[in-house]
Amino acid sequence: MSAENYTITIARGFGSGGKEIASTVAKELGIHCYENRILTLASQLSGIDRQLFEEVNEKLHQKHSGITSLLRGLPRRTVATPEKKKFASDDQLYEYEKQIIEELANTESCVIVGKAADWVLKDRERVLSVYIEAPRSFCRPRIMKQMGVTAETADISISETDKYRAEYYEYYTGGNYWTNPVNYDLTLNTARLGIDGCVDIIKHALFTKFPDLISEAKSESKPKSE
Repeated sequence: MSAENYTITIARGFGSGGKEIASTVAKELGIHCYENRILTLASQLSGIDRQLFEEVNEKLHQKHSGITSLLRGLPRRTVATPEKKKFASDDQLYEYEKQIIEELANTESCVIVGKAADWVLKDRERVLSVYIEAPRSFCRPRIMKQMGVTAETADISISETDKYRAEYYEYYTGGNYWTNPVNYDLTLNTARLGIDGCVDIIKHALFTKFPDLISEAKSESKPKSE
């Protein structure tokens, strides 16, 4: 879409609708959205020798776009999946996640959900970082519907998952905290703005931060001559 790639990072509270917003933004912008596939691929890669991975990635680059080719071959998770285990650091796994995120930012415009992507890419200029949250009264019924669970189970899932994400972020950012508004360009409340409202605001913020994308979008929207 652009000679110079841009990345939208989405951090989100469990049940806030962040994944749905990220997917919709990506679809409307005509770019890819990555979330669980990053962890899946990183888990697979952490089980092989790093040199072997580099050789595979280099060969893939000759035909397609390296890591992105591997990611697109993995299934996407479409339903809410809570974190049931306590956070335990895995530095090798994180290094692969970080490498995947950086590779995505290098090779294409995309939306990346979670994995402290805003922090990984904090020194890059072409990044719009967003944090999405909502009160429990908004998140609870969404999780109950998506997971088919009781209100009590939904509350536990929200608390445990958000705690896991906060501890993950704090550990891998060296002590920063996940909900710190200073880390992000935008902090949005889906209960007040709605899913569609958040999508519109993110796109508006993208074009405001990177005005050159407006002319590109207009150019691409014109019918092509035969």
